[in-house]
Amino acid sequence: MNEFDLPRRLAAEALGTALLVATVVGSGIMAESLTKDVALALLGNTLPTGAILVVLITILGPVSGAHFNPAVSLVFALKRELTPRDTLAYILAQIAGGIAGTMIAHAMFALPLIDASLKMRTGGAQWFAEGVAAFGLVATVLGGIRFNRAAVPWLVGLYITAAYWFTASTSFANPAVAIARSMTNTFSGIRPADLPGFIIAETSGALVALLFMGWLLGGKGWASAAMKEARS
Repeated sequence: MNEFDLPRRLAAEALGTALLVATVVGSGIMAESLTKDVALALLGNTLPTGAILVVLITILGPVSGAHFNPAVSLVFALKRELTPRDTLAYILAQIAGGIAGTMIAHAMFALPLIDASLKMRTGGAQWFAEGVAAFGLVATVLGGIRFNRAAVPWLVGLYITAAYWFTASTSFANPAVAIARSMTNTFSGIRPADLPGFIIAETSGALVALLFMGWLLGGKGWASAAMKEARS
């Protein structure tokens, strides 16, 4: 049983998601201001994101599990490791934290606190990329927990660092982060109109990873339970 009560766990989820988004958005703004080379700017956006994930999961994982991601929380709910009430609370905390993270990044660079993105990210290839990104993230989390729990912060940080570059969408892999990034008209933004496709793809990829990893790791019981839960 987790020694931290729900309010503390929600605070950890909100704080972690806020700092994650502040890093994603802030490093994107900084990178774009320092270079006009898109590849170099993407590298400047990638490395801080992977690094902050290692830090945040290490320090907040023992408190809340360090989901920072509604798709990850849904996976743990389907594994019966998070109650429906706590899952909803986690997701709301993550979304609120993500929006706060965008506002924090904007405040640091003297930009309007909320500025709807105009950057188009849509189409079948982008959606498929997000599904792949979320699948890989959840597979990394579940495999890491099974075989080397202490390494999970590094595994997730390294996976996201890689996925920035091998996915066409630059691996949002997180509905809360996608929502927060729709509120910044900067390097890391996404148009609000493009959110539904991303969120559906991310959630689908996470669920496929849950079922696949359940089979792969021999967890027939909870994989079947997850499928029944998803149907209901």
